[in-house]
Amino acid sequence: MKNPQHGSFSWGLVLGLTITGCALPLQVQTAQPLANTVLPKADQRISLNFQDVALKTLLQVFADFTGLNLVAAEGVGGQITIRLTDVPWPQALNIVLQAKGLAYRLEGQVLWVAPQDEWAVREKKQLESSAALEAVSPLQMLPIRLKHARAGDLAQRLQGGASGSGARLLSVRGSVLFDPRTNQLFVSDVPSRLAHVQTLLQRLDVPIRQVMIEARIVEAERQFGESLGVRLGTGLAMPLQVSGRNNTLALGASNVANGAGVDTGNQVRLPAGTAGQTLQSPATFAVSLFNAAADRFINVELSALEADGRGKVVSRPRVVTADQTKALIEQGTELPYQTASASGATSITFRKANLKLEVTPQITPDGSVVLDVDVNRDSVGQITQAGFAINTKHVKTQVRVDDGGTVVLGGIFEETGRNNETRVPGLGRVPGLGWLFKNRDLTQRNSELLIFLTPRVMADGPPVTPP
Repeated sequence: MKNPQHGSFSWGLVLGLTITGCALPLQVQTAQPLANTVLPKADQRISLNFQDVALKTLLQVFADFTGLNLVAAEGVGGQITIRLTDVPWPQALNIVLQAKGLAYRLEGQVLWVAPQDEWAVREKKQLESSAALEAVSPLQMLPIRLKHARAGDLAQRLQGGASGSGARLLSVRGSVLFDPRTNQLFVSDVPSRLAHVQTLLQRLDVPIRQVMIEARIVEAERQFGESLGVRLGTGLAMPLQVSGRNNTLALGASNVANGAGVDTGNQVRLPAGTAGQTLQSPATFAVSLFNAAADRFINVELSALEADGRGKVVSRPRVVTADQTKALIEQGTELPYQTASASGATSITFRKANLKLEVTPQITPDGSVVLDVDVNRDSVGQITQAGFAINTKHVKTQVRVDDGGTVVLGGIFEETGRNNETRVPGLGRVPGLGWLFKNRDLTQRNSELLIFLTPRVMADGPPVTPP
């Protein structure tokens, strides 16, 4: 339909377009010049129903729907039957073109349609022409002063990376020099490549955002112990005649003559233990019974200990690093231990027992932070012949956290329970009196390592004006 006011063809956008038969019963909803039309979004959908319609006519429908200018090559033609319902228009266009062995290129507001083989030949000729032009074009020098990035790093990228594994951005004749003192790049290449290099460097030479990472490493421990023991001693002294002579028979804890009633030894020595605690002595209660002549006695000593301990160690390392840059903070001590060589000579070396936080942050487009975390929490263990042992707790993981949020990494939970009993065979199992011939040591210990991480993306400060 021709617009008499503007003198050009213009079609309104019709969503859910349905056309049946070879004719095009389209109705104009709005009439605007093509220069003012806006390309529909890729998710806008179109419905088509054609039977033996000319391909160029169908392409004109897409041109009217999108508001694009259409250019069809000489090899574009034929008939096509198609029925599509509620399909995104780019997908519908690709389906139509692939059915006929065609492809399209979009240059600004112009839609070019041609056979795929023709596109391949045309692009190959363009590459050959560009390569031939670069081979004879004069080289130009482009000096670039960088503000934020390091000149040496960007020089490696332009040349394909330090190992040569990256894509080279310069031509075969191109080269780059950098001055670390002034942080400048000097790029020499053909003018067409220099324009691309300058655009790329403007995108790369931007300030890197920084992240402050605060960690709280909490070691919580709870220990409970209970121990009960006994010492039991008896003694007996009685007159005894041997060969007409009066003697005394004494039976005591240490089998010493005349020791009954005064001997402090015990036949049963099962005192209470330490209930899992160090440097703790159990409480004792002793009772001794004598007869009037002090020739018979019984002494009983009861010992008991109950210990309940709770501990918490909190470490708060904090580090600031740039986006996607590994940071390491470490604190601790070095312990000596002895090593021996193959010849038998010994030497003293040192091993670290440290608290170490190693983290690499990555800021996502939505503002959250992805953290690669490696945490070591070492402590001094028991001493050996070669030196101190080191108790190690290690957590390594990757987490995603909101800016300013806190994530809890469940570390290592350890639970230990012991119930030891020592008794005199036989007598320790006598009902009621068996507790006089045994001791018991009960220990329960729980420990847990928790790691709290809080990343905060630091705001970019105002630009600093040089003096």
